[in-house]
Amino acid sequence: MTLSIHSSFLPHTDPEASLRFYRDVLGFDVRLDVGEGAMRWITLGAAGQPDTHVVLQPPVCDPGVTDVEAQTIADMMAKGTYAGINLASDDLDGLFQRLVQAGVEVVQEPKDQVYGLRDCAVRDPAGNLVRIQAREAGHGE
Repeated sequence: MTLSIHSSFLPHTDPEASLRFYRDVLGFDVRLDVGEGAMRWITLGAAGQPDTHVVLQPPVCDPGVTDVEAQTIADMMAKGTYAGINLASDDLDGLFQRLVQAGVEVVQEPKDQVYGLRDCAVRDPAGNLVRIQAREAGHGE
């Protein structure tokens, strides 16, 4: 039996701003873009990883979510505590400079962590935390 990660979901509040971040700044490929307006699902992925996807979705699309729950989600997104993703790069410092030049909100500059990783953190346009760690030589995608 083989088990792999296929899709991870992140909320978006502005599909065009999210596309600019994930496609134009990070360089992800758009694999699927369905829906319209705020009710849009955008599937993206890194080149070389055709079977692993990030799906940007409306934060509240389930009709069972109450108004109070929707407000809680909106509040958590605004604080950056609702969702996040960890990525890896073979050029962390170069990618970080590209993020800064694009005006992305920086949470943490590249730093050597006490637990052995070098990473940085930014927020995407919806407030999701995006941590990016340096990929060590010999550790592929």
